[in-house]
Amino acid sequence: MRWASLSLVLVLVAGCADSRTVAIDEVPVAVDSAITTEDASTGTFAVDCGRNESRHLNADNMVIAPGQPFGAHHTHEYVGNTSTNAGSTDESLAAAGTTCRAGDPSTYYWPVLRLTDRTGHDEHEPGGGVHGNTGEVLPPADVDITFAGSPVSRVVAMPRFLRMITGDPAALNTGRGRARWSCTGFEDRHTDRYPECAPGGKVLRTFEFPSCWDGRNTDSPSHRAHVEFPAANGVCRTGTFPVPKLRVRVAYDVPDGAPYAIDSFPEQLRDPGTDHAMFVNVMPVPLMDRVTACLNTGENCS
Repeated sequence: MRWASLSLVLVLVAGCADSRTVAIDEVPVAVDSAITTEDASTGTFAVDCGRNESRHLNADNMVIAPGQPFGAHHTHEYVGNTSTNAGSTDESLAAAGTTCRAGDPSTYYWPVLRLTDRTGHDEHEPGGGVHGNTGEVLPPADVDITFAGSPVSRVVAMPRFLRMITGDPAALNTGRGRARWSCTGFEDRHTDRYPECAPGGKVLRTFEFPSCWDGRNTDSPSHRAHVEFPAANGVCRTGTFPVPKLRVRVAYDVPDGAPYAIDSFPEQLRDPGTDHAMFVNVMPVPLMDRVTACLNTGENCS
């Protein structure tokens, strides 16, 4: 009965299009308050990890729910490390293959996006219909992974096996979501609602990760306290250190007018504000050193 009730709630919420969707041309242009100084690390480093052509999907979350199969209660999409699941460890990740051309075995993952007007392959499975996430999983059209520097200083290398989260899968309760939705052609506008794109435009999800590290830990009990976001001017709080800033942008060819939604915890009702992503840095130290040097010398590398 619980899942039946949730399904009814989801139908009712989905009918309230005005509260969950917005036409992208009605979203105001974003204002960037960060000012680049002469000490900035202005380089970029792009990593090509494909777009999950192998369809690596599961309902696990090795960062938030390690050792718990189906612990995410929704389905994640992966690029990078080919082995990531609930049982992954630093050692297993380091020994696994990768979809990244640079030999980066890091793991990058986020909830799948589904077309909700059709039946999915996992309608009766955990992470899918069993947890209220119905619909056909839509593969990404593009996945862009970029590391950038700090607008005010040089950056230091990330430690290997650093774990990071951006966004909040429980944002309806916590109010600390960082969802960033947009459309191609309107990249200077972003919203925490599902965007209605112009015909032919791709739906964009952008995940920007924390870039101030405590200098000691690769994880913390909350999985957040060891890293944080800089202030609006780009400065890291005293006692933290600027590391390469990771941005993952995922694009989708959503059919014009088709309803869509991300996977979520059942009680989060697939709200667009709950969008989130996870990252585990498994780059070999020499590769991370290359990334850091590229950013600090102002080069554009890949």
